[in-house]
Amino acid sequence: MTDLTRQIVRRTRPLTHAALPDEIRALARQCVQDTIAVALAGAADDLVRILRAELEEAGGTPQSSVWGSTLRLPAGAAALLNGTMGHALDYDDVNLAMPGHPTVAILPAVMALGEARGASGAEVMAAFVVGYETACRIGRVMAPGHYDVVGFHATGTVGTFGAAAGCAHLLGLDEEQTLHALGIAATQAAGLKSMFGTMCKPLHAGRAAQNGLLAAKLAARGFIARPDSLECVQGFARTHSPDFHPQAALEDPAGGFHIRANLFKYHAACYLTHAGIEAARMLRDRPGVAADRIAAITLRVDECTDRVCNIAAPRTGLEAKFSHRLTAAMALAGLETSRLDCFTATVAADPRIVALRDKVSVELLPHFGPTHAVMDIRLIDQTTLSAEYDAGIPAADVAHQGGRIRAKFDGLVAPILGGERGAALGDAIGAIDRAPSVAALAPLWAA
Repeated sequence: MTDLTRQIVRRTRPLTHAALPDEIRALARQCVQDTIAVALAGAADDLVRILRAELEEAGGTPQSSVWGSTLRLPAGAAALLNGTMGHALDYDDVNLAMPGHPTVAILPAVMALGEARGASGAEVMAAFVVGYETACRIGRVMAPGHYDVVGFHATGTVGTFGAAAGCAHLLGLDEEQTLHALGIAATQAAGLKSMFGTMCKPLHAGRAAQNGLLAAKLAARGFIARPDSLECVQGFARTHSPDFHPQAALEDPAGGFHIRANLFKYHAACYLTHAGIEAARMLRDRPGVAADRIAAITLRVDECTDRVCNIAAPRTGLEAKFSHRLTAAMALAGLETSRLDCFTATVAADPRIVALRDKVSVELLPHFGPTHAVMDIRLIDQTTLSAEYDAGIPAADVAHQGGRIRAKFDGLVAPILGGERGAALGDAIGAIDRAPSVAALAPLWAA
């Protein structure tokens, strides 16, 4: 296919806020609320502190606000810091079509640009959905090899395209300019899975937002790239994956929008550990199950997770988020894995948790499904109990999901902003489609 990039642009660029179904607008608002909440909670992380110090020292024209502070930076720097902050806790949403974290790569870019330009909430939300749908379509072009085999972090790579497409939409770029924006994004996009468990993984999200924003702004000024950056010889797809599936990218997803399959996190760890956590939670509630009565634990998961979240003996809080064995042990021990203070070096070294962790054997199976897990527990009396869970099924009730997201938002934001201001921010995000300017949110999130 010689015009794949153009075909993707033609399927996403024409989207307008007025044409979006109510359910899609609601899902988009939930993405915004969830990401800003986890970003505010991640603002105190050491990696955010280091990056913020560097960006403050560099300075520049104050165009856009940094979430959770009164600091204003150039739009690109704000996108970088907010995106990194939003992924610092690895508590942000996921889409398996990408596969990765779409909102944290796209929202900081369109929000920073929208604030700098005085864009309305409706304009920013439409741009966000355009970026989201573009990223998921491009992710499907190269799946599964881009992520599973070669080892690229799609949040950083594919997310850059999403941020560029969203910002191009917000800037009102025409088809040709948008194609150039994606080409500029393609030659900047980066992110390695080998960096999982380090400070670099959150940086991938921030750089995706920053680079996508830069790509769109350069294209608006007439900067030229190839219009076929995905499919050309030695283009992005050919150099970044053994797989090339153009038709998969052009197929319409169920319900017409990829955002319908958005998956929110209710555990503060890598999403591929969530099925194991849920299976463990199911088993710990069974009669007779207690840590001192467990002889052995077997966790069966897809082999693709071995290169993502199978750190056998994590030592830090970051590493703990990427360990099947430790997260399963935490859940079995009754730790509340939705809590941020669950993922620390102290917990990772807790003798009680380590003893349980060392009873877990991870079996890696082909074609098992990345969000699927089966856990078997053998008790000391030889009784065997099993539980199975699939974390890859989107919520059927969007309104009910909205309540869960708001509860997560309130729990994360109230300790930072206070209950009254946190509630005001949550309410403002819930009405963001009607906001004359997204800049009106800035005073509410300033901690």
